[in-house]
Amino acid sequence: MSAAATICVRYELQRGDFSLDVDIDIPMQGITGIFGESGTGKTSLLRCIAGLESDAVGRLVVAGEAWQDGAAGRPIHERDIGYVFQEPRLFAHLDVRGNLEYGQRRTQQRKVDVTDVVGLLGLESLLERRPDSLSGGEAQRVAIARALLRAPRFVLMDEPLASLDRARRDEILPFLDRLHSSLDLPIIYVSHSIDEVTRLCDHLLVMDGGRIVANGSLQQVLMQTNLPVLGGEEAGAVIEAQVAGYDDDFNLTRVAFEGGDMWISGRHNSEGLLRIRIRANDVSLCRERPGDTTILNILSGTIESIEPDSDASVLVHVALGNERILARVTRRSSSELGLRQGDRVMAQIKSVAVRNAPSALITGRVPPIAQA
Repeated sequence: MSAAATICVRYELQRGDFSLDVDIDIPMQGITGIFGESGTGKTSLLRCIAGLESDAVGRLVVAGEAWQDGAAGRPIHERDIGYVFQEPRLFAHLDVRGNLEYGQRRTQQRKVDVTDVVGLLGLESLLERRPDSLSGGEAQRVAIARALLRAPRFVLMDEPLASLDRARRDEILPFLDRLHSSLDLPIIYVSHSIDEVTRLCDHLLVMDGGRIVANGSLQQVLMQTNLPVLGGEEAGAVIEAQVAGYDDDFNLTRVAFEGGDMWISGRHNSEGLLRIRIRANDVSLCRERPGDTTILNILSGTIESIEPDSDASVLVHVALGNERILARVTRRSSSELGLRQGDRVMAQIKSVAVRNAPSALITGRVPPIAQA
């Protein structure tokens, strides 16, 4: 990537026993996820980028423009950044409209249309309400809108859903989808939830011990199951597929990609792509296509590799055309089938999670879990 298309981040920070040492180029487009367990340095990295860590030394270059070099850099208020914290941090003495106007007043030069942002985040009915009358999801949507009204060059989101319960997270996720689809604005999104990053992000950085240990497209990084944070029960893959048809009798949508066709429950948009997450626990393998079975999605693939997973299981990497999925099978099953690299197998996919891909039209509903 050219310097004009990246945020170049070089930072070192020492605090007690913890050290941050990051040297990475982040795309100036889409959503880049920073993923890892608690305490790995995700928030510290965001604070360095925002200029909130006075002890940080490094270099920050945004689209070819140096914002920091060494210990010296632009002060916080001169960095064109929108920051969304875990807690909304709204002004209690102002109503929603007042909080939004405060965000717009802080912009240095460009102006963002308030009406557009209010509509994008569904805030029309909340403008006269005070923060203490808002649900957690509503308050966080206001906080996001306030950050956008600063007309930032990019937005930092520090686990914005972490303090919300499941219902409130489900309430706000479609609006984050909508931001992705509607705005040409880079977002750096910190999370320790694999479901969030696979749903929202295009690019993924994985942090461990204050270092970046994986960096690449979402699909590429998710396959690096040698990293503990990407293995375990949530190990899985993401593929993108085009809607190819709908079966009205059974309420099933057929989607197609280079590796074949799949059926998913419900009616899905015919415009753009769908992003389909397939967990390794939901894939089984066989040598030949089974006869009578309740599983609709059975695809032919090639084993690329087999790696240890636990005392009882292995993870099998299977290529479906130019896409990759994972299957967790017991070591005994792998041995009895004689699975080897290069073997042709049939992958039986039991269930998938579906959402609109970033380029698709966002409908504003929470994508369902489709039982295949």
